[in-house]
Amino acid sequence: MYYKGLYHFFCQYNPKGAVWGNIVWAHSVSTDMINWISLKPALVPSKWFDKYGCWSGSATILPGEKPVILYTGVIKEKPEPGYQVQNYAIPANYSDPYLQEWVKPDNNPILKPVQENISSFRDPSTAWYNNGHWKMLIGSRHYSRGIAYLYRSKDFVRWKRARHPFNEKLGTGMWECPDFYPLSSQGQRNGLDASASSTKYVFKVSLDETRNECYMIGEYDLVQDRFHPDNTSGWTAGLRYDYGNFYASKTFFDPIKKRRILWGWANESSTKDEDVAKGWAGIQLIPRMVWLDPSGKQLLQWPIRELETLRGKKKNLKNVKLNKGDIMEIKGITAAQVGLSILVVLMSYIQKEKKNKTYVCLSNIHTITFSDLMIQADVDVTFTFSSFSKVEPYDKNWERFSPQDLCGINGATVQGGLGPFGILALASKNLEEYTPVFFRIFKTHDKNYKVLMCSDATPSSTNPNEYKPSFGGFVDMDLANKTLWLRSLIDHSVVESFGEGGKTIITSRVYPELAVYGDAHLHVFNNGSETITVERLNAWSINAPIMN
Repeated sequence: MYYKGLYHFFCQYNPKGAVWGNIVWAHSVSTDMINWISLKPALVPSKWFDKYGCWSGSATILPGEKPVILYTGVIKEKPEPGYQVQNYAIPANYSDPYLQEWVKPDNNPILKPVQENISSFRDPSTAWYNNGHWKMLIGSRHYSRGIAYLYRSKDFVRWKRARHPFNEKLGTGMWECPDFYPLSSQGQRNGLDASASSTKYVFKVSLDETRNECYMIGEYDLVQDRFHPDNTSGWTAGLRYDYGNFYASKTFFDPIKKRRILWGWANESSTKDEDVAKGWAGIQLIPRMVWLDPSGKQLLQWPIRELETLRGKKKNLKNVKLNKGDIMEIKGITAAQVGLSILVVLMSYIQKEKKNKTYVCLSNIHTITFSDLMIQADVDVTFTFSSFSKVEPYDKNWERFSPQDLCGINGATVQGGLGPFGILALASKNLEEYTPVFFRIFKTHDKNYKVLMCSDATPSSTNPNEYKPSFGGFVDMDLANKTLWLRSLIDHSVVESFGEGGKTIITSRVYPELAVYGDAHLHVFNNGSETITVERLNAWSINAPIMN
């Protein structure tokens, strides 16, 4: 939230180690959402109604510029993961722009589960106001049915649940971190306050079983307090903020720059023992601005412009052709300092993941040398091609696979027609390690084209203990101009990629053992039979910000 000249960031944090447990609300402040100053935790377990943890929640600014926190408190450890209630906290001193002290009133909890699932009743959303009531959502489940309950209040203390769920879906499991907000009209970048009226709204949930961030765009019935999605294909086949390591997201309205900002958490790919050894686990990604695509069918996302203040040395290329099998190294970009360019926090969730991926190498692709190293970088590249004549047919049998599966099947080393082409990030000298981010284009039976975007961590590390999945998503776009646009933010353990102006985003967590510091390289490549032109490439080294 924004309060008295400062952006306030709160997150789930374990002060006792890089493992789940002992959860408090860490608190940091910033003037630009890039450089951060750490403060003492805003909330720690101290009352009977949060004895076993101060879990996730949201902040709302009430009339008179009075912030209030809604959060989940755990009052018993059983049944697992804990008996959950909803609490609120208010600043001890509203004149303090840093909001360093928070008070938990004695009339907490403000909500106890009655008919709701006592161990799956958490993550109150930012509240909005209409028809004389404050409204908020809480995530839950009933057996395998995911549910978002809506609650109303006139005074922000006494809440009553609506008769019907705000939204629900059988077979989706627990819905965590629900979020709901209005959108400006199609193509308009400005954001709206949570209580503003609109014709289109976003409803988002974090699916605990799949660890996916899914959202729907639709209409909000203010009288019945129900959300009606435009597309009823369902959560599992619907839209996602990010097709990679991205979970437990939260948006807020920035009243200064009139924009909606999205924060997302990225889990680790390293083992628990490795997390403990390095002393931290989990990060918050670069904040993104979100708005409605001109088509009205999806959101667009883009890193906030403040990130560009960290740009250092620049390298650019124009009109470089890549034939089948070509790799070109982009040299001359170095990080001014060695250090993460994003805020590091301890993990807020644990994900069980299978480490069963195999390695792929690019030994069948020859190299064209171009000239240095890259550790932290912002890479913006436009690819073009001249013909669809060599495009591969889209196999109907692939319909049963997810885009992630297709990226595993059609990886960067699998030669194609129109693609794969893209970048190799965090690559070691001899390509024993690299993280490819690439496009591949297919022609469907009805003579349309499908663009698959992939970020493949499979070859990212020689460490066999790492979780190295291949991630993927389709890009809904018009290929009339035969142009594709990719922007990637590259750090020591993160490759955060934005396809076609933010239509499809994929974040990969990677831990190379060879491609580190001065031995990390960046390349552009093409492994398709159709020649690809790097029409424009701008790459900047990224200086380290002030961090926690």
